[in-house]
Amino acid sequence: MIRPASLSAVCRQCRRNSATQQAYYERIKARVKTSESVIEALVPDSRRFARVNQQLQAIHSIDSPYPPLYGVPIGVKDIFHAKGYATKANAEVPSEELTGAQGPIISRLRAAGAVILGKTVTAEFAHYDPGPTRNPINYEHTPGGSSSGSAAAVAAGYCPLSVGTQTIGSIIRPGAFCGIVGFKPSFNRLSNEGIITLSESADQTGYFTQNIESAIFAAEILFDEWRPIPRIKSPLRIGVPSQAYIQQADAVGLNHFENHVQTLDSTQHEIVQLDILGNISQINTRHERLVAAEAALSHRELYEQYAGDYSSVLSEMIESGQDVSVTERKQAQVSQRTLRRQITDVMKDNNLDTLVSPAATGPPPEGIDSTGDPIMNLPWSHAGVPVITFPVSQTDAGLPLGLQ
Repeated sequence: MIRPASLSAVCRQCRRNSATQQAYYERIKARVKTSESVIEALVPDSRRFARVNQQLQAIHSIDSPYPPLYGVPIGVKDIFHAKGYATKANAEVPSEELTGAQGPIISRLRAAGAVILGKTVTAEFAHYDPGPTRNPINYEHTPGGSSSGSAAAVAAGYCPLSVGTQTIGSIIRPGAFCGIVGFKPSFNRLSNEGIITLSESADQTGYFTQNIESAIFAAEILFDEWRPIPRIKSPLRIGVPSQAYIQQADAVGLNHFENHVQTLDSTQHEIVQLDILGNISQINTRHERLVAAEAALSHRELYEQYAGDYSSVLSEMIESGQDVSVTERKQAQVSQRTLRRQITDVMKDNNLDTLVSPAATGPPPEGIDSTGDPIMNLPWSHAGVPVITFPVSQTDAGLPLGLQ
């Protein structure tokens, strides 16, 4: 990963004058040329920088005051529809079957002056079957998924902002694996319109940046009525969920998490052990069944026509989802609301400022045949609560571990 650049700093460079903006893009072009043949964060596009130049020319016609993201490159997960770009979703299904109108998130980013550097690689239909993307920190390891390319593009320094989605762990896990910031807001806080849906009750648009300052800057642009939390005076009251949930982490992840909690405790923050998520196995099952059921519904027409073009892992999930009854699906949706209320209540009753947990089971696994296990992210996605991850430590081999 390159030295983190704040989104606001890139904005200042891009709007200072045409020479500094051109110099910035020359560096981006060189970086992509040098690294992309290995990292493969971006969907291949022979006209990538011709498209970028066209967008920049259009933006240069804007009179001052310039919009907030004037000339800033962004990555767009390839399940978002963006005018002028095909949507392929890393699928074998013909791309003409996947066309759709650009949604409000991409429209807002473009209106704010952002330039689409390219579509970013996703796992097939934002599920588990990975694309070719490698982790920029260590090419022999996965970047996570399903928003693999969006996380890798930011970590590689191609762009300071990229958008992704999370249904179970597709923003938080890649953010943690790539050593950057990933933010999944509350359910429906950002519009999911204009994406290829996997699970209507669980999909949530979010984004990646290289640091917290940039995540705040992006929030001020993307969210309606964004109200930053007032600066909280130390010490904080920090909740740690039950061991039934925490023990799902592997030995390395658990050790680093416990060390970090001890550090927080030793710096006078108050750690509160919570009796919550004790029924995590039941929550896991309900969410997985809900996602399968809704994926079967979302893909019903496509799957009937193109079942042979789906990967075995996605086919298995869709077919298992076809067996989920309407009653079971509704029970899982009730479970979502119940868990959200429980989390809200436990934070209020214990006067907590935040909850913390491992952002992944451990460091990014070796190889790119899997995107890793999203189990640590699942309950928060099930509840639809806001989650952010940021890097807090690394292994002896230099692999990042994040907190969520």
